[in-house]
Amino acid sequence: MTKALLVLNAGSSSIKFAVYAAGTLQSLLHGTIDALGKAPHLRVAGQMAGPFSGAHPPPGSHEIAVAWLLDRLADLTNLQIAGAGHRVVHGGRQFAEPVLLDDAAIAAIDRLTPLAPGHQPHNLAAIRAVAQHWPHLPQIACFDTSFHRTQPILAQTFAIPRSYTEEGLLHYGFHGLSYQYIASVLPAIAGTKAEGRVIVGHLGHGASLCAMHARKSVATTMGLTALDGLMMGTRCGAIDPGLVLHLIRERGMSAEAVEDVLSNRSGLVGVSGISDDVRELEASTDPAARQALDLFAYRCIGEMGSLIALLGGLDVLVFTAGIGENSASIRQSISDGFGWLGLRLDPSANGKSAQRISAADSTIEVFVVPTDEEIVIAQAVSSLLGLGAKG
Repeated sequence: MTKALLVLNAGSSSIKFAVYAAGTLQSLLHGTIDALGKAPHLRVAGQMAGPFSGAHPPPGSHEIAVAWLLDRLADLTNLQIAGAGHRVVHGGRQFAEPVLLDDAAIAAIDRLTPLAPGHQPHNLAAIRAVAQHWPHLPQIACFDTSFHRTQPILAQTFAIPRSYTEEGLLHYGFHGLSYQYIASVLPAIAGTKAEGRVIVGHLGHGASLCAMHARKSVATTMGLTALDGLMMGTRCGAIDPGLVLHLIRERGMSAEAVEDVLSNRSGLVGVSGISDDVRELEASTDPAARQALDLFAYRCIGEMGSLIALLGGLDVLVFTAGIGENSASIRQSISDGFGWLGLRLDPSANGKSAQRISAADSTIEVFVVPTDEEIVIAQAVSSLLGLGAKG
């Protein structure tokens, strides 16, 4: 019987899952259930993937998908799930570290839903589905905001009345599990420069930048919510708050309608009118597709420039997540914006998405590093439950 840890990363329309051997944290199984709410599609790999061959998740909610997954795992008679870990997007001020879940913690996470309405309900749905299926299984929540709690107070503060700040309306930042992973592996990749002035670009459907020093977060582009900062797949990123007021006052739009526009109909899909997928836009001959890609890079350059100023320079730039790991043209466009700093890419290495893509004469080292949020969660579960390797 193999004692194992389950990791669930529930997104808006998908669920990533992984199973690791307790103690060694060897990957036994990993996969994704895509297109939830439509026609769910399963992708799975690993040494225990056999029983999933030809399986088709049922249509329905996140709870239904997780229940289906847990049933499949229960069929693996040689596997004993000893604990489950979850990515939770917003931890607010209360959760600066992973936490063992109980009713009080779940209620506190639920109260943060207004700050992450597109994510938190799905994270909670996975937690509740596991609790219903395996009531006595210990569950751990790991928060995307936690990594950024090392930021100085000025980086966390909005220029709003102090009473609002004291109530917790702060610049939190997200993608923390991804940044934590990159910080953990960077010394093996960049050597001593990993402790210096580093910017990591988590560029995916959701996108943000994080400035690090001594592998700690000192500033990031997302704010109170995951709507701020960079232009994204369907999210607007940073905009003039007066635009929101205009939509409400002059267009008569409700708060819900404005949220839908800014969260679901803006970004790459809004500017292009074609798609939120960089691959489709790069393949398109429509000028609007080119403009969307150019604006994405333009916004990254602008935000990155402000982070370089806060760091007092730049030693290492890391690209990660779906766009960052796979789009050579986006990496090139962003890097071209810092030629004045002496940043230069090796076109061949960049085209191959090699680990190191900076040219030999570049003053800044540039790397492509695939992220792994699931192993960060598994490590937290192992630590909190005392399931580490015995020596």
